[in-house]
Amino acid sequence: MNHQNIYISLDIGSSSIKVLIGDVTDGQLHVIGVGNAKSNGVRKGTIVDIDATVHSIKKAVEQAERMTGIEVREVVLGIPANQTVLQPVKGVVAVNSENREITDEDLNRVFESAQVMSIPPERELVNIIPKQFIVDNLDEIKDPRGMIGIRLEMDATMITTSRTLLHNILRCVERAGLDIKEIYLQPLAAGYFALTEDEKNQGTAFIDIGGGSTTIAVFEDGLLTHTGVVPVGGDHITKDLSIILKTPTEQAEKIKREFGHAFYEVASEDEIFEVPVVGTDATEEYNQKFISEIISSRLEELFELVLDELARMGVRDLPGGIVISGGVASLEGIAQLARQVMQTRVRIYIPDYIGVRDPSYTTAVGLICYAHLEDEFFKRDPASEAPVYQTVGSTTPPKKQSHVSEKAENVQKTSVFNKAKRLFDKFFE
Repeated sequence: MNHQNIYISLDIGSSSIKVLIGDVTDGQLHVIGVGNAKSNGVRKGTIVDIDATVHSIKKAVEQAERMTGIEVREVVLGIPANQTVLQPVKGVVAVNSENREITDEDLNRVFESAQVMSIPPERELVNIIPKQFIVDNLDEIKDPRGMIGIRLEMDATMITTSRTLLHNILRCVERAGLDIKEIYLQPLAAGYFALTEDEKNQGTAFIDIGGGSTTIAVFEDGLLTHTGVVPVGGDHITKDLSIILKTPTEQAEKIKREFGHAFYEVASEDEIFEVPVVGTDATEEYNQKFISEIISSRLEELFELVLDELARMGVRDLPGGIVISGGVASLEGIAQLARQVMQTRVRIYIPDYIGVRDPSYTTAVGLICYAHLEDEFFKRDPASEAPVYQTVGSTTPPKKQSHVSEKAENVQKTSVFNKAKRLFDKFFE
């Protein structure tokens, strides 16, 4: 196996932490290792217990390592959309070369120009997404390299997040003994691969229903335009079942997965199962129809909250419909219920790779595919790339146990050109 083609993603979720090891050969992803551990230190996408999160990350990493025999040292990390802000930025530079041909150096400078906008001290830059390039007033250019011009402009979207949220995640990853190869906004990477080209261009909402929260990402004209988070997820359904059925949470989760149905009208009355009652040796019998009423009520509330969030973001029309993913998307009947509540086209996205054919792995798969596309476009060797967060001026990659505060303080000081290259793939592929 050629280890130069190995990518490892880390998806830190509210209900589980996933580590995916993928071998990308000839543009095809082959999942060779999976680690999945219960997340004990994350609530609604935010770190609430550093030690518990570090333990869960290590557990997921160990599972993936045992499966493959590959030591996990460097990961592609996903950042949740909590407290994310998207804002337009613009860069303008004069073309430097004598023959006026636009080069990589010009791209470097136009990205640097776009980052001149001051960022509040409580916020941190995550990604910059180019919308278009303009060469001497000729707009809608996707790749200006090789063109002849005097003035190069770039319209882009800057993605920033909470400094506290980001630094706490970085601290957990560092304490788990891992370096960071790339960082992406989770809905950016996941939605980019879950949606078809037509869906991304027409205007589509990608809804990732996780354990503690639901993330909404709207794509239009091929770009991420809005993000939002609703603080309701699959764990709320489990809690409802646990309370109403008077059964332990673990048993409620099992019942939800094995017998749950999201669409009450077609749920079965004949499918009967026993449920242990908490604190006793007794069991009670229920049918699928009964628990479907509980599940559908909570999901109806969730979809209504999603509609409210879309309205708050100013999204009034979704010609491309809605694509649902995340762990809860595996519930039978969820697409029918979503269509009924949201009155638009709905489909479920499930990654089509052996070993991860479950919607809960969408983000982990998207992170690997996103990183690979960048390396392919810029012909980078993934094995030789230094971590994103490294000490400025360092001639050698940082040691595995480098201090997280140094990484965090230098997030915006890393080579702008290297950062720019990492962000071009989605625009230029």
